[in-house]
Amino acid sequence: MYRYFIQPQLDKVNNSLIGYELLMKEKKPEGWRPPANFSDVPSHLMAQVLVATTKLLSLKIGSVSVNINRNQLMDEEVRDAIIEAQRILRPLRLVVELTEDTPSKNWSNEEYISLIKEFIDYGMDFSLDDCGTGTNQIDQIKDMIPLAAEIKFAIQNFGEKLRDPDIESKVIYWRDICRKENIRFILEGIEDEKDDALADKLGIDLRQGYYYGKPRLLKLKADDDEF
Repeated sequence: MYRYFIQPQLDKVNNSLIGYELLMKEKKPEGWRPPANFSDVPSHLMAQVLVATTKLLSLKIGSVSVNINRNQLMDEEVRDAIIEAQRILRPLRLVVELTEDTPSKNWSNEEYISLIKEFIDYGMDFSLDDCGTGTNQIDQIKDMIPLAAEIKFAIQNFGEKLRDPDIESKVIYWRDICRKENIRFILEGIEDEKDDALADKLGIDLRQGYYYGKPRLLKLKADDDEF
């Protein structure tokens, strides 16, 4: 069984909630776990859970974010579910985050871009998630950046703390791209006060991480959290 968990995204400077990210997890005997490979999640199940979840959301915030990888972007059933989710959520804005997972086929950026533009035409925002890892390296996504409203960088993907000088330089690199392109930059993986303070020092307003709130289950059935 699959369900979405929600995690808050914050504007630290204004001390305000700007949105939630939907994080898919699978129910296993040992508890809720992220799927080992998101491409293995059946398209029809992802579509059903996404649409059912969005029907429950009546949040007085600007946006709700959902992750898809390149395989899912190329899947018509998934795309239709995302479009339906945006219809249900309106006037909330759906943010489609393209993850770094390696696709099963070598589709071109032109193919991806044409589909991303369809989402934008429906009033959605496009986000590049986990930049600097996997297939979301700068050389592979530079053609997509002009379409993006947002770039995200996740500290936890590197197994190091934000206080590591190498990680700090990577954060600054992506932060500066966002400033140049005039798009949002969200720093993920903020886990403690020291991470929070360094993000302050680096002038990063938009943040996400356990320090601000752990993901919580959005139940579709009363017994979803029973094992």
